Amino acid sequence: MSAIENVSRRWFLKGLAGAGALVLGAYYAPEILWGQEPADARTDADNALFHPNVFVGVETDGTVWIVAHRSEMGTVIRTTLPLVVADELDADWKRVKIDQAIGDRRYGDQNTDGSHSVRGFFDVMRVSGATARVMLIQAAAQQWGVPVSECKTDVHVVVHSSSGRRLGYGELATAASKLPAPKKEEVQLKSKSAWRYIGKGMTSYDLADLVTGKAAYGMDAHLDGMVFASIEHPPVLGGKIKSVDNTDALKVGGVSQTIVIDPFKPPPAFQPLGGVAVLANSTWAAFQGRKKLKIEWDNGPNATYDSDQYKKELQDTARKPAKLIRGQGDVDKAFTSTAPIFEADYYVPLLAHAPMEPMVALAEFKDGKVHAWAPTQNPQAVQAIVSSELGIGKEDVICHVTLLGGGFGRKSKPDYVAEAAVLSHKVGRPVKVVWTREDDIQFDYYNAVAAMYMKAALDSNGKPVAWLQRSVFPPITSIFDVNAVYGDPPHLAQGWTDMPYDIPNLRIENGPAKAHVRIGWLRSVANIYHAFAVQTFSDELAHRAKRDPGEYLLELIGQPRTLNFTGVDYPNYGAAYDIYPWETGRLRRVTEMVIEKSGWGKRKLGKGSGLGIAAHRSFLTYVATVVEVEVNDQGDIRIPRVDCVVDAGLVVNPEVTKAQFEGAAVFGTSVARTGEITAKNGAIEQSNFDSYPVARINEAPYQTNVYLVESDAPPAGVGEPGVPPFIAAFCNAIYVATGKRIRELPLSRTNLGKES
Repeated sequence: MSAIENVSRRWFLKGLAGAGALVLGAYYAPEILWGQEPADARTDADNALFHPNVFVGVETDGTVWIVAHRSEMGTVIRTTLPLVVADELDADWKRVKIDQAIGDRRYGDQNTDGSHSVRGFFDVMRVSGATARVMLIQAAAQQWGVPVSECKTDVHVVVHSSSGRRLGYGELATAASKLPAPKKEEVQLKSKSAWRYIGKGMTSYDLADLVTGKAAYGMDAHLDGMVFASIEHPPVLGGKIKSVDNTDALKVGGVSQTIVIDPFKPPPAFQPLGGVAVLANSTWAAFQGRKKLKIEWDNGPNATYDSDQYKKELQDTARKPAKLIRGQGDVDKAFTSTAPIFEADYYVPLLAHAPMEPMVALAEFKDGKVHAWAPTQNPQAVQAIVSSELGIGKEDVICHVTLLGGGFGRKSKPDYVAEAAVLSHKVGRPVKVVWTREDDIQFDYYNAVAAMYMKAALDSNGKPVAWLQRSVFPPITSIFDVNAVYGDPPHLAQGWTDMPYDIPNLRIENGPAKAHVRIGWLRSVANIYHAFAVQTFSDELAHRAKRDPGEYLLELIGQPRTLNFTGVDYPNYGAAYDIYPWETGRLRRVTEMVIEKSGWGKRKLGKGSGLGIAAHRSFLTYVATVVEVEVNDQGDIRIPRVDCVVDAGLVVNPEVTKAQFEGAAVFGTSVARTGEITAKNGAIEQSNFDSYPVARINEAPYQTNVYLVESDAPPAGVGEPGVPPFIAAFCNAIYVATGKRIRELPLSRTNLGKES
C-alpha cells in the first residue's frame, strides 16, 4: 500500500480511535513533540519563549499562542478547540492569538472530516492547556519560595492563596521555560464546575476578518511571479489524450504555454486526473485559452456508463439475496408464515459537494521542496500525495492551510493541490490552479448512488416481527482498490449495520456495485441514503397500520438498551464501544423530546400541510427531527418550521453547535429537493448551479429550532448528524401534505402538484 493510501484509508479501515492516543502518547515524548522540527514547520507557538508542547506558547508580554491544527470551513473549529486549551490554561481569551498549523504529524491526525475534531482532541487540548498551567504555577511557587499547593491560577495570572501575591503569565514565561514538562499523572485537569469557556462557547475568532473581507481563503494566496492554470480534464474517469492541438489556445493574450498532465494510474485515490493545463498571467486568460484547446479523447471503459441504466442494475441487485452483514432470529421462517408482508424500494442518486469556493491551490517547487497554500481539510494527505507525485520526502512538502470556503468532505481529497505541485515542478515557478464551478461539479468525488430494498413481516398491530434490508452502492474504497464492489464496514455501519429497532428477526445485507466515477465522502456520507430508506420505510409502516408515526417510531426503538454487536463488524466511527455504546435510550429520549417541542399531534395544520418525523444516530450523536411542510396545488414546497433535538454528549460551543444543525437543515433541503448527478456515455451531465441547484433562501426552512440535550456523555460529532433525519422527516412530511410517498430522491423527480 502506498503512503497516500495509508493516510487516506486510515479512517475507513482503522477508524479514528487512535488519533487522540497518538498525540497523547507522543505528548510526553520529547523526541517526537519537542524534537528538532524543520524551520518551515515552526509556528508562532513554537517560537514563543515558553513552549511546553506543540499546541501552546506564551510570550513574555503575556500573549498566549494556541495552535489550531484543524481546518476552518465554517464550523468554527479553529476557535472551539483552542477554547478548550485556553480554559484549562485559565487564559484570558482577549490575550489569545491563534496560529494555524501547517501539515505536520506532530499534531496527530489533521483530517478535519468525519465529525471527530472535538471528540478526537478534547482530552488532548485539555492536557495541553493544563500542562502549561501547571508549569506556570511551579515557576511562580519557585519565585516566591512557597509550596506549589499554595498557588493557583486566576485569569491569566498565578495567585498565592495566602498572601494574595500575583504574577502574570508573561512575567513567568522565562522561568517556566526552564522547567521540565510534568508527567501526565502530575497534570490535574480542572473540574467541570471550574470551566470558564467549555460549555459556554465563544463566537468565531475570525469573525471580524470574515465580515470585513480581510479573511484569507485559498483564492487569496499569492506569490510573486506565479502563473495561473486551468486544466481540461478527461470528460470520463480514466480517459486519456489521443491528440491535442494547442495552436489557438496559445494565440490568446496572456497564455504562456500548455502542459500535458499524465493520467492517473488506477486506482485514482488522490492523484491528478490528467489532461491539459493552460498556463497564463490571469485566470481569465487561462480560462479563455482552455476553451480554444482541441483535444481528442480516448474515454476508456467507463464511456459506457449511463446513470439511468446503472440505476436499474442497482435496483435489480437490491432485489436479489446478497452478502450478510448482520442477522438475528429466523427471517426466512417469518416471511414464509401467514404474517402480512410489506416491501418497498428506495433510491438516492449521486450527489456533488458544490462548496461555495471551488478547488484552488497555489504551489511552488523550489530547491527540492514544495510549499503549497490550499483550502484543504487534510494537509497531511497533501504532503502524502505531493511527495508521491514528485518523488520527494513528505517532510519536504510544506502545506499552509488557508480558510476554506466550504468543504463538506471534498477538500480532504487533495488532487487539486497535487496538480499545482506537478505543474510548478514542470515550469519552475509558482503555479495557482483554479477550478471553475463546472470543474467542481463534473470532476467531483461523488457521494455514492444507492438502491435499498426493504421488507417486513407484520403482526396484527402492524409492528414488524421480521425485517430485511438490503443496500447496494458503489463503495468509497473503490478509489483505493479497483476490485472493491462491496461496502466497507465503516460505511455500512452508517445507519445500516446498526439499525436499532427492537425486532426479533433481522437480516441486513449488502450487494455489489462497480464504481464508474470517483466516489468520496460527503457530509453525512452513507447515512444520507441509509437513514432515508429506514426512516421512510418506518413511516410507511406506521401509516399502513393507521398508527401515529411518532408513537410508532418509539415502539420500534423499544425500551432503553445497549445494542449488542457481538460477531458483527461494527467500527462505531472509530470510537471505543465501551466509551461510546449504541444506546437506544438516548435515541428514544431525543424522539420523545422532539415530539414535545414540535407540538406533534397538537398543532392544527392547514390544507396541503404536514409534519414528518425521523430519528437517527450518526457520528455517535443522536438526533430526532420534525419537519413541517406546505405544498400548494402547483406542487411548490415551503418549509415553515423545523424542530431538531440533539444529544451530542458534552457540547463545548453550544451556539456554534446549533448553527451546525441549522445549516444541516439547509444542506438537507438541497439534497432532498434537487440533488442529483447523472451521466451519459460516462460524462457527467450537470455543470453549474443551473443544472445542479442548491436551496435558495425562499426554499430553505424559514425557522429552525435546535434543542441540545444536557449530557454527561463524552463529546460526539455535530457537523454531519443533522442531515440524515432531516431528509427523511422532510419526505415523510411531504406524504402527509400530499398523499404522495417519496421513495426516490430528489423531489424534483416527483410531481407534487394536485392531479388535474
